[in-house]
Amino acid sequence: MIVSTLKHSDRIESLHPLFKKVFDYVKSHDLLNTPCGRIDIDGDNLFINNTNPTCVTADKQVLEVHRQYIDIHIPLDGVEVIGWKPLEDCTNLTKPYDEAADCALYTEPATSYINLQPGQFMIVWPEDPHAPIIGEGKLRKLCVKVKL
Repeated sequence: MIVSTLKHSDRIESLHPLFKKVFDYVKSHDLLNTPCGRIDIDGDNLFINNTNPTCVTADKQVLEVHRQYIDIHIPLDGVEVIGWKPLEDCTNLTKPYDEAADCALYTEPATSYINLQPGQFMIVWPEDPHAPIIGEGKLRKLCVKVKL
């Protein structure tokens, strides 16, 4: 997991060949005023889900993991709390990995929580079970999907 600001994204752009492309795109477009939906940057290799979800409480959110994609969570308006727990500590698998959905779910509490503000981002890898969209009210956010 990596947490940083868009201002310092250049420090991690070398970690994946598509990271620079996504951060350049996010910084050069007014995504808060772009309609919600999928934004294709490089087909299924790199796309953005521009969403407006209703937040839930930490006790109602499950941990999710992915194997095919890295997630980059970027709040645009509002604070998003994201829970995290090491994969090796997750024991309550409630939805086995579904390859088509690229997701498995664990229903147990996270051990750490990060408050993300607009202008910040969190990168989660396949070994990072995470519980996004925790907070109050509606949230405007991006969930970038980067193919491994």
